[in-house]
Amino acid sequence: MKYNILLVEDQEQISNVVAKYLMKEGYDYTIAKDGFEALNFFNQNKFHLVLLDIMMPGISGFEVLKEIRKISDIPVILVTAKEAEVDRLKGFEIGGDDYVVKPFSPRELMKRIKVFLKRIYHDSDETVYKYRGLSLHANSMKLYKEEQEISITAAEYKLLETLFKHKGQILTREQLITLSYGDDYEGYDRNIDSYIKRIRQKIEDNPKDPKLLKTKYGAGYIFGGEEL
Repeated sequence: MKYNILLVEDQEQISNVVAKYLMKEGYDYTIAKDGFEALNFFNQNKFHLVLLDIMMPGISGFEVLKEIRKISDIPVILVTAKEAEVDRLKGFEIGGDDYVVKPFSPRELMKRIKVFLKRIYHDSDETVYKYRGLSLHANSMKLYKEEQEISITAAEYKLLETLFKHKGQILTREQLITLSYGDDYEGYDRNIDSYIKRIRQKIEDNPKDPKLLKTKYGAGYIFGGEEL
């Protein structure tokens, strides 16, 4: 599952840092700079979790949370510079699920997000292969380039999974067939060339001058690694 997170934070420096970590973890996200914008985004899109700053111009995060709770039980992690116990209790009383005090560790925040998403949506840990802006999701069999989903067939997925698993290794057509499709594969070995061509069209900036998936003439193909 590709999770979508609403990040509500008026300090650009903080939102930029958190956004980078969200991107690294493979999440989709939308940044709202104040409470009014947050509610507007929330009413127009589907989100799986909200990171909500409390101290914001316009309306506070507490007010935003009250409005969200009128229509949704989505998990909400409150983010604030306030450390007083009364503020934490107020957040929990009106429906906050967790509380993070600034300054906080982005890595710890990502772990908290992961725990909530797994608990709420009962999604098992998914193997995600990543390389240079590409991410291949094993459970959903989906490919993303810079967070943009790229349509692939089941055959292309199997070949891509092999390439990710053996990144930096030169593989012959025969090896690619065996590793991707098994010994019972009945197609022609040249079909691999067609799959490679289609994959390059989808992942390379310039398929005629590939940088990610290269041909080693007389040997086979290599994806990533020091050969690039």
